[in-house]
Formats: sequence, structure tokens, C-alpha cells
Amino acid sequence: MLETMRKNGLVLAAFALVCTALIALTNSLTRSTIIEQEQAQLLQVLNELLPASTHDEPLYEHCVALQSPQYLGSRNPLPVFTAIKQGEIQGYAIEAIAPDGYSGEIKLVVGVNADGTLSGVRVLNHNETPGLGDKIELKKSRWLLDFDGKRLNGADDPRWAVRNDGGQFDAFTGATITPRAVVGAVRKVLLLVNEQPQLLTTAPRCGETL
Repeated sequence: MLETMRKNGLVLAAFALVCTALIALTNSLTRSTIIEQEQAQLLQVLNELLPASTHDEPLYEHCVALQSPQYLGSRNPLPVFTAIKQGEIQGYAIEAIAPDGYSGEIKLVVGVNADGTLSGVRVLNHNETPGLGDKIELKKSRWLLDFDGKRLNGADDPRWAVRNDGGQFDAFTGATITPRAVVGAVRKVLLLVNEQPQLLTTAPRCGETL
């Protein structure tokens, strides 16, 4: 009996080792593909929020890595891209995290024009419930387009909430937490632009920290 148990234990250990090796190999092989897909997605979003007409210098030359949990929702540095044309700032594309989504963090890119109005908001990654919270995706709903052209009039602007809380943004039926999280994150980005604009250009360059 003892010998049988020992053999079974060795078989299970070997099986676990093989499975672990296969998982590690799969992660290694797919990591570069995932990174390429994320970069392609980010490039597409940047072209939407900061189109070619807004800059005559490459966006990557004006990318800083800003660490600001207060405004960006993450302790990690996140990229801020500045569109410059004829030496003048035309707008920003700012990555941010909504940490309080229903199913975890929601990764956003917020486009802000030089006049403080939103050029748009896009979602890079989320784990929200399919059929409910995933309406923050443009391919599922036009809800994100409600942000276009909006601005924040001070930290106490009551419009910056979902309608359930007295604000101007629609909530999803059965999924109020998700839009509330996105509205809150975008509001904080606009506060950053309004209150601490110097941080958007004086943070370390992206290549130095990312």
C-alpha cells in the first residue's frame, strides 16, 4: 500500500511539473503577441483621440510617465501623450485606471483638448460583466461618446456623476457600478488637467521609466 501511494505521488508530482512547464512555455510564447496587440490597440486609440491634424511632431517624442494615484488611479506610472503643433499644445491622451469597476480595474485613455474639453474616452482593458458592464466598449454601445466635448467646471461640478446620483451621464440597467467608475476616473483626469497641468509635461519621459 505504501509503495503504491509513493508511486501515485510521484506520478502526480510529475504531472504537475509538466503542466507548470507547459503553462510557462505558453505564457512565454504568447507574451510578445499580447504586447504587440496592446501596442496596436493603443496606437489606434491615440489616432482617434489625437489625430494627425493635432500634431506635427511624433507623439512618442512627447510622452511622459506620470505617477499620480490621486488623479490617475494607479500607483504605477502611466503614459501621457501630448499633441504639439507649431510649438503649441493641442491636447493630451492620458492613460488612467478606474480602480472601482464591478469586476476590477478598468483601463482607460482620456483625450483632452487644449481648451479643457474632452476629445473622447476609450477603454483599453476591463473585466466587466458581458452583456451589462461591457457596454463601456464602443463596439457594444455608444455610451462612451457621451463624453465627447464635455468639460469639468471645478471640482464641485455636480454634472460629473451618473443620473442615479444626480449627474448627466446615463447608467446601465443593472450595472450602475461600471459607468460610475468610468465617470469618476474621467473626472479625475480633467481635474489633473485643470489643477496640475505642469505635471503633464514635467514628469519623466516614457523611456526613462516604462
